Amino acid sequence: MHLLLVEDDAMLAQAICDGMRQHGWDIDHVASAGAAKAALVAHAYSAVLLDIGLPGESGLAVIRFLRERYDVTPVIVLTARGQLSERIRGLDVGADDYLVKPFQFDELMARIRAVTRRSEGRVVSVLRHGDVALDPSSRRVTRDGEWVPLSAHEYRLLLALLERSGRIVTRDCLEELVYGGRSDVGSNSIAVFVHQLRRKLGDGVITTVHGHGYMAGEASS
Repeated sequence: MHLLLVEDDAMLAQAICDGMRQHGWDIDHVASAGAAKAALVAHAYSAVLLDIGLPGESGLAVIRFLRERYDVTPVIVLTARGQLSERIRGLDVGADDYLVKPFQFDELMARIRAVTRRSEGRVVSVLRHGDVALDPSSRRVTRDGEWVPLSAHEYRLLLALLERSGRIVTRDCLEELVYGGRSDVGSNSIAVFVHQLRRKLGDGVITTVHGHGYMAGEASS
């Protein structure tokens, strides 16, 4: 179990992290929506524990970020906002559960176990192009039935293109989808990942549309 905690209350975050680690669960902690997006791009988590009332960008933006990328990682919202309208808003955006502060640690653990059990039973369509298949539920990529290990960035890039198969995706759009809006992205980083994916998956999966971007498959003549 590898969790991500997004919480700006340092004392509460420390208590949650200490409790999870005592039970043998790995947990990463960040204190802002921007840091959460970066962590979600770089790592695969079993579940996200998310405070809504973050400084700057709301925690709701983190949920939207996940769901717009077809990332089904379970999200439990931890918030002091107990109003029914707030709970409905969080669930409508894509949260899986809601826990109002203050809460008992045992209840939090039980809810984590519940959402992860449910997530294991979700049916998510496998994305395919030729002999390449990407399963978003397991984040597993295969070629002709054989597993192909990809880095987190390579996986995000391939996912973005396969989700938009047949459409040209600009480099700027791919940078946003792969990096989550980071400003320190190298100018040729997408081209590097495309090269690596072609080496691992073959030349027919990704087409360069010069002056426009990239697309899954071949451009029509």
